[in-house]
Amino acid sequence: MSMQDAEKIREAFPQHVLEITEALGQVSVSVDRSVAHEILAFLHDSMELRFDMLVALTAVDYADKKPVRFEVVYQLLSTTRCGSIRIKAPVPEDDCSIATVTDIWKGANWFERECYDMFGITFTGHPELRRILMPEDWQGHPLRKDYPLQSDLGPLEWQGFIDVKEHAIKNNAFEVDECHRISGV
Repeated sequence: MSMQDAEKIREAFPQHVLEITEALGQVSVSVDRSVAHEILAFLHDSMELRFDMLVALTAVDYADKKPVRFEVVYQLLSTTRCGSIRIKAPVPEDDCSIATVTDIWKGANWFERECYDMFGITFTGHPELRRILMPEDWQGHPLRKDYPLQSDLGPLEWQGFIDVKEHAIKNNAFEVDECHRISGV
């Protein structure tokens, strides 16, 4: 079923399908990022295809292994047809953005925020694009291949770090009697 679905994408968007591959039964279609939103809307809205569920959205940093550094990956599922397909869109480092799909799948919201936070990919038109895992004032994007694992100055520390145990003890955040003693406190 998925290879036929991939061919339907090629028929509808002949100039914008870059590659169709299959590995271990999973069909992947690489598409031009300028029309990725249109292709994803087509897959969602088509009565014949009905890819109604966005299972995952992530990114890959190929560093210097491919001509285009990043790739945004969408894993789709048709719950009525029991089929899946993977859509990939290359995103260049010098224009690290792609259109949001939150208008197609509401669940894309946090996936896109995570990609922005971890890779620095901007999702144009996203309703609230901001960090989701790292603190707002964090420098850099931890899943990029060039992200420093350690600093010349020693371990990287966030300025807003709070030792939770120390903070709880200092502020009498919990009461403990002999029967309910919390170990280590």
